[in-house]
Amino acid sequence: MKFFTLLFLFALYLNNLFAAERHPITFEDFFAMKRIGNVAVSPDGRKVAYDVKVPDIEQNNFKTNIWILDPSSGKSFRLTNGDVSSNGPVWTVDGKSIYFNRKGQVWKIRIDGGEATQVTHFATGAWGTVFDGQGQHMLFASEVFPDCRTEECNQQRLEAKKKSKVKARIIDHLFYRHWNRWLNGKRSHVFLANMDGGNIKDMTPGDYDTPPLDLGSDHDYTFSPDGKEICFVRNTDAMVAASTNNDLFIGDVASGTIHRLTTNKGDDAAPHYSPDGRYIAFTSMKRPGFEADRQRLMLYDRKNKSFRELTGNFTLSVTSLVWHPSGKEIFFTVAENGSNSIYKVNIRSGKTQPILKGHFVAAVQFLNKNELIFKEQAEDMPYEIFKLNLKNHQRVQLTHLNTTRLARLQLSKLRPFSFKGAKGDLVHGFIMTPPNFDPAKKYPAIELIHGGPQGEWGNDFHYRWNYQMFAAPGYVVFMINFHGSRGYGQKFTDAVSKDWGGAPYEDIMIGTQYVLGHYPFIDKDRVGAAGASYGGFMINWIAGADNPFQCLVCHDGVYDQVSMYGATEELWFPEWEFNGTPWDSASLYRKWSPSRPDRVIKFKTPTLVIHSEHDFRVPYTQGMQMFTALQRQGIKSKLLFFPDEDHFVRKPQNARLWWKTVHEWFAEFLMN
Repeated sequence: MKFFTLLFLFALYLNNLFAAERHPITFEDFFAMKRIGNVAVSPDGRKVAYDVKVPDIEQNNFKTNIWILDPSSGKSFRLTNGDVSSNGPVWTVDGKSIYFNRKGQVWKIRIDGGEATQVTHFATGAWGTVFDGQGQHMLFASEVFPDCRTEECNQQRLEAKKKSKVKARIIDHLFYRHWNRWLNGKRSHVFLANMDGGNIKDMTPGDYDTPPLDLGSDHDYTFSPDGKEICFVRNTDAMVAASTNNDLFIGDVASGTIHRLTTNKGDDAAPHYSPDGRYIAFTSMKRPGFEADRQRLMLYDRKNKSFRELTGNFTLSVTSLVWHPSGKEIFFTVAENGSNSIYKVNIRSGKTQPILKGHFVAAVQFLNKNELIFKEQAEDMPYEIFKLNLKNHQRVQLTHLNTTRLARLQLSKLRPFSFKGAKGDLVHGFIMTPPNFDPAKKYPAIELIHGGPQGEWGNDFHYRWNYQMFAAPGYVVFMINFHGSRGYGQKFTDAVSKDWGGAPYEDIMIGTQYVLGHYPFIDKDRVGAAGASYGGFMINWIAGADNPFQCLVCHDGVYDQVSMYGATEELWFPEWEFNGTPWDSASLYRKWSPSRPDRVIKFKTPTLVIHSEHDFRVPYTQGMQMFTALQRQGIKSKLLFFPDEDHFVRKPQNARLWWKTVHEWFAEFLMN
């Protein structure tokens, strides 16, 4: 007995000694993490290809290479090793080679060694390879000028634009730009080619985008199992900028004829043929104009030409799907209570059953009929690849890209909490304590407010709003999944629309008081808040009223809803959220605008405003207007402006400046 007691005490001593050598995460630690992206299982299920992005802070870029994993042993080797990034691996039908993206074209490499060779030399680029089941043809996407019928026409058009000394644009329709880029009159089309990249044929001609510009999925064009047809997604409405009406279309490979498959006015996407080819499963939103409607799992019977919803009694949204090899079940993921869970549904009975809950997973695929493979992350772990045995439910981690580095860090866990919020509803949140936490001490706190607004906080390792990075200097961090958040049923998600500063704001204020009242280790006089996108709107809304915060951080937030409408790109979003256009009599743009005079005159909280020039979703003038309103009234404020970023700050050195500025701002007001 004494021996085991001594052994336990010795183990505890070693653990404490090791813990004492750990340190809070720094930016250098954070940006040294390797990032798993695409994952692809070989046709025989014996190998897994995945790409890994590695940041280089000094070079201010990322380099991505493709790796091959043996899921039985957990061993990996790097397949590509060029100076230029390689990503998006796709296995050939025989499993001997991988096609991938490099330099804007499709390349291939044998997995048993050798140099990569370029497959396509398409004038406008090529990416997103999909193979038919016979190994005869492939599909790829490219952005082309829709009135050009030949590759030579596209090439001439590109060269003329490059040589022209006039850089002006003449625009006669919406969209003319999207997210972070100008479209310049081009459309995304899907092309059919031989495996060697020859005999190219446009399968989706016309003045439409396939895959669609937005609201689609990562699987919006695919072959039928026999290779005779393709199913693809596009929006044919006259005003795509104000429409969510993506539909499924069928294209005949031999003749090139196209016919529409779905007529639903909401968003249809992600077509997946069943293994035997009888069915097409896809996701669908019912309400037109609403991008955050419940995403249903639909089944089209190609034999009977009939549609059926498989998740009619399910309150959550399907986010991705994969067929079981037997063709009898479909597995899918859902956002649920701050996690990303796996469920399955039987296509005959419609019975839905959870497979894995409480984890944050993505890229779910089958190794074989009894094993799943997926990537999983947590608040203290970037994505790694796992497999799950469906018989004994054993879950095994296969990759350990960041394990050694993580072991050197003092990382905290999220703890859930809940309270009665707006409308008497139960509202959930998370809290994280700082490194070296002592419950007897008092700590400053930072509240994070998520975007969307139909987003959610969860147990993930976020590369922009990372909980550990906020907590590292010594802050308690807490987040609230207010009305509008995903993962708590569609009724809860719907509650933010047309009520931007209503129930969500009440949740945040009630939840903030709940946290300050229930966690005595928080210093109530040293609390700040930060948010991005809709979260940035909420920061600006909070600034226009009495609030418990000593300072605020607004990243890419909306200040004036009317001018926002006139400059953003996806018009369906504000038209749904605010009940029409700004000139409609019943619209709500002015009601929910932080720029209202009765709110602006109440600004008093010191605010850091952050915005970027290439943000076309929330144009950068929104940040400038907020900053001007603060400065003009003599309120302590600062503007951090990035001329080379978009809605997200991606470049390593820009990200370093972002974190440095945010940390210094909070420290100025909360660390005294």
